[in-house]
Amino acid sequence: MTLPAAAAVVRPVIGLVRAVRERFDRLLRELGKFGVVGAICYVIDVAIFNVVRALTGEPILATTVSTVIAATLAFLGNRFWTWKDRARSGLTREYTLYFGVNLVGLLIGVACLWISHDLLGSYWPVLTTTLADNISGKVIGVGLASLFRFWAYRTIVFRVEPAAQP
Repeated sequence: MTLPAAAAVVRPVIGLVRAVRERFDRLLRELGKFGVVGAICYVIDVAIFNVVRALTGEPILATTVSTVIAATLAFLGNRFWTWKDRARSGLTREYTLYFGVNLVGLLIGVACLWISHDLLGSYWPVLTTTLADNISGKVIGVGLASLFRFWAYRTIVFRVEPAAQP
């Protein structure tokens, strides 16, 4: 292969590699910011969960209250830091979609907690302890819900508007 022919093959490959790297750099930055916001709100979520659970003895109520408060704080962090570069489509629309997504996330977390505490806990009482509730609701449930939330926030709530066609 001659030098000009080789260059004609290599240039598009280099361009493709650059485009993939830039896309993943942006995705990793978003994921990192989402992780920081999530970690801060996770600490708040777990603290509120344990306080409400200790006061009421109701793990489902505790996870609902703690999730609503933590999600409100996460909305602010994600809107104004993680996806601050995305066009705003209206606070009401974003907030409504955000809480719709978080409702699904809450259901994922509550389902994990219910399966562990109520369903399996009726057979194995060790699964009704505070530690078991924290593991099932706040580790497994939040982990699964976070995967869903990250995808939904970036594709539904804080989406990139398509370029206008001329």
